[in-house]
Amino acid sequence: MVTKQGSTDLLQDPVAQKLLASNSPARLAYTWTDGSPRVVPMWFQWNGEFVVFGGPPDAPKGQALRKDPRVAITIDQGDWPYKTLLLRGKAILDEVQGIAPEYASAAERYFGVEQGAAWVNQMGQMGPTMQRIRVRPEWVGILDFETRFPSAIERAMAAAGAGSS
Repeated sequence: MVTKQGSTDLLQDPVAQKLLASNSPARLAYTWTDGSPRVVPMWFQWNGEFVVFGGPPDAPKGQALRKDPRVAITIDQGDWPYKTLLLRGKAILDEVQGIAPEYASAAERYFGVEQGAAWVNQMGQMGPTMQRIRVRPEWVGILDFETRFPSAIERAMAAAGAGSS
């Protein structure tokens, strides 16, 4: 039986596990302070419970996330058949001394060990603290275009299948 879209059990699906370990950027969607939507690509680290992002403590998105912590996250693979992990949750912000360990891990995953360490060293010189954004998924969806499709396509496929009998 296929796990229903929305269930956090989907985090255990091989498609989700592959995307959570990938070096694809996550796209973090949130509501700006004027109510308009925003989406930013960001490095992330999955720690088994939270999707974690890091950045400067004065990054403007922090102000918006404190006002409205609801977020959506998309991590995808651009090769056909497309694979997309869809997450929703609430952002938890905190300021950490130095570089957030999750950010350092992400830098190594995205850049490799040597260049990742150099990047973290450079970021560490920009200030004594870092803003960490953690999101515990509350809703999870997967599109793999093999067994899971967008709902409108699934409905059309079901209707076409019903009409052919």
